[in-house]
Amino acid sequence: MLITEKRLKKIKNILEKRQKDLQVFTDNVKNQHNFSAILRTCDAVGVLYLYYRFLGQGELINEEITMGSHKWVIHKEITDTGKFFKEKKSQGFQIVATYLSEDSVDFRKIDYTKPTLIVVGNEVHGVSEEVLEYADTKIIIPMYGMAQSLNVSVATGVILYEAQRQREEKGMYSRKSLTDEEINRIINKWSYEDVIKYKKQESAVRKIKTV
Repeated sequence: MLITEKRLKKIKNILEKRQKDLQVFTDNVKNQHNFSAILRTCDAVGVLYLYYRFLGQGELINEEITMGSHKWVIHKEITDTGKFFKEKKSQGFQIVATYLSEDSVDFRKIDYTKPTLIVVGNEVHGVSEEVLEYADTKIIIPMYGMAQSLNVSVATGVILYEAQRQREEKGMYSRKSLTDEEINRIINKWSYEDVIKYKKQESAVRKIKTV
């Protein structure tokens, strides 16, 4: 281990509250600020897995915005969306996507205590048709102003905190959703493998700055 016992205890306590069956998928969210803010909110709400499809270039994570949260949320890029969503459905996940249409429902009507994958879309075009076809339900956040939608990072936060409210009411944060084996495996990754990786990255940045 490359961290203190106090830090190790905090990580374990966090993992015991992580909701492994409440997940997020961002469909080509391109703005670094938005993606980083979503990642930070995932950490705050107890989301363990954030998946994303990114069709742009460059770095999506801004550490000044995540405030380190990117180290505590497992984020994975998805290239084969069809395979990914079919796997999620086979695992029993309901897929809910933010999308404005006649058959969309108020986001608060969803039962987020079920295994749920929340899909949010690109800042301009929203969730793509390619991804939308896998959605079980399309959801909206009611709007009473001139704007028809919220910023994607804000919208994700609103939805996630409704999910947190529902799960908290059912005591889901008081019981582990991860097995002891899963917790130990993630602890090893976060307290050893990732520490080495970040130290190497920091060293490389320092070398570049001194050149």
